[in-house]
Amino acid sequence: MKNIFFSLISCCFCSGIIWSQELPEKKELKSEPLFKNSLGEMKIKFDESGDKFLKFGISSQVWFRSIENNPGTAVNGVPQDNTTDAGLRRVRITMQSQLSKGYSVFFQFGINNQSFISGGGSGTGANGQGKKPGMFFMDAYNELAIIPKNDFYTNKENKYNLYLGAGLHSWNGVSRMTNASTTKLLTADLPVFNFPNIEVSDQFSRQFGIFVRGDLDRINYRFSVNKPFATDRKPEVGGIPIENNGSGKLAYSGYAMYQFLEKESMSTSFLPGTYLGTKSILNVGAGFYSNKEAMLSQPQEGVFKKHNQLNLGIDTFMEIPIGSKEKEMTLSLYSVYYYNDLGKNNLRVNGIMNPGTADPNFTGTVAAEGFGNAKYLVGTGSIWYTQTGFLLPNLSNKFKLQPFVAYHYKDLEGLNQVAHFYDIGANLFVFSQNAKIVAQYSSRPLFDQTTKRVFDRKGEFLLSFQVAL
Repeated sequence: MKNIFFSLISCCFCSGIIWSQELPEKKELKSEPLFKNSLGEMKIKFDESGDKFLKFGISSQVWFRSIENNPGTAVNGVPQDNTTDAGLRRVRITMQSQLSKGYSVFFQFGINNQSFISGGGSGTGANGQGKKPGMFFMDAYNELAIIPKNDFYTNKENKYNLYLGAGLHSWNGVSRMTNASTTKLLTADLPVFNFPNIEVSDQFSRQFGIFVRGDLDRINYRFSVNKPFATDRKPEVGGIPIENNGSGKLAYSGYAMYQFLEKESMSTSFLPGTYLGTKSILNVGAGFYSNKEAMLSQPQEGVFKKHNQLNLGIDTFMEIPIGSKEKEMTLSLYSVYYYNDLGKNNLRVNGIMNPGTADPNFTGTVAAEGFGNAKYLVGTGSIWYTQTGFLLPNLSNKFKLQPFVAYHYKDLEGLNQVAHFYDIGANLFVFSQNAKIVAQYSSRPLFDQTTKRVFDRKGEFLLSFQVAL
C-alpha cells in the first residue's frame, strides 16, 4: 500500500513538472518566475475610481489518502486495516462587494468534507452516503468603515483605523491560526485544534456576532461579541464535562498582533501560512475566547454542574527571505501555545473525513480514540504547535518546491501521557498559490482505554490538489 502511494506521489509530482514545462514559452516570463505571478482578481468595477465593486473567488481542495486505521475499524461494514480514500476537503465560492468606500459585504459558501462515504445521504444509489452534500454559508456579514484605512477624501493611509461588522463571521480570537486562510496554508491542512469550538458551538469556525477590527499603527486587532450556536449534549454520570451551553451566554473573543516588519493586508479575516517570499514578516500575537457556562457535567445522578470555557493563545509568525534575491529562498516559521480550560479532564476526539466505524467482531485492543483515523483533538490542558517550511532556490521558472515539517505537543489533563504528533511533506507550486500539489505524511499516537497511555501509532499519507482563484 505504501509503495503504491509513494509511486502515485512521484507520478503526480513529475506530471506537474512535465505539464508546466510544456507550457508555451512567453518572453515576459524569463525575467520573472511564473510562481510569483498570480491570476489576478475576478472583479467587476461599478465606477471609474474602483470604489464600488463586486469581487469573486473560487477554490477547491481534492484529497487522496492512504489511511492506517485504528484497531477494530470497519469501512462500509468491511473490516479494514488500511483504507484508500478520496474526497473533497473544501470547495468554496466567495463574493465580496464594496458598495461605497465605507460599506462592504462578504459572503462565502460551499461544501466541506465530502468523501466516498461521508458528506451526503444514507443508503445506496442516488442517496448514497458520500453523495450530494448540502451547500451552506460559512460567512455572511456586513462591514462599516468607522475610520477607514485610507482616508475617504485624500486617500492617505490612516495608521489608526477602525471597522465595525456584524453577521456570521470568522473574525476570531485565540490565535493567528484560528484565523487561517485555508487556500494559503504551509502544510496540507490545519491541525483543527486551532478551532476550539469546531462544529460544536460554531459553524465551521464561525459564529453570529458583532466585531471590530483595525490597526493601531503596527498593532493589528480583532475583537468580537458572539452568540454561540446552541448545544445540548447530555453528560454521563461521573463523566467529563461536555458541550452544553443551555444557559445561552454570550461569548467574547479577541486577537491582536504586533507587526515588526512589513504589514499584512486585512481586507478579509484570513491570514496566510506563507507568502512565498513576497513579504518580510515578523509578528507576535495573543488572543482569547471566553464563554460562561458553556460546558456541563453530571457528578451525581440528576445533579448537574456548569463550567466556563476559556481558550488562550500566544504565537509568532515569521517569513524571511534567505540568501541572494535572485535565488528567492524563504524561511517560514509559525509557533503557537494554547491553554484550554473546558472543564476537568475534558477530551474531544476528531478524525477528518473519517471513513471508519466499529467492527463488531473485533476482539483485540481498541483505541480510546475510536476507529478510522480518529485522534484526540483538544481538551483541557496545553497544546504547543510549530510548523516550518523552506522555499527552495529557483530550479525553474515554471514551479517552486517548499518542504515543510510540523510538530504537535499535547499535554491534556484527561490523558496520562503527553501526545506527540508529526507531519512532514512538501508543496509543489505550479502557479503561485493559485495551483499547487501537496504531499504529506502524518503520524498520530493511540491511547489505551484503561491506562490512557500510548500503546500504538498509526500513519496517514495525503496527496492534495488545490486550485484557488
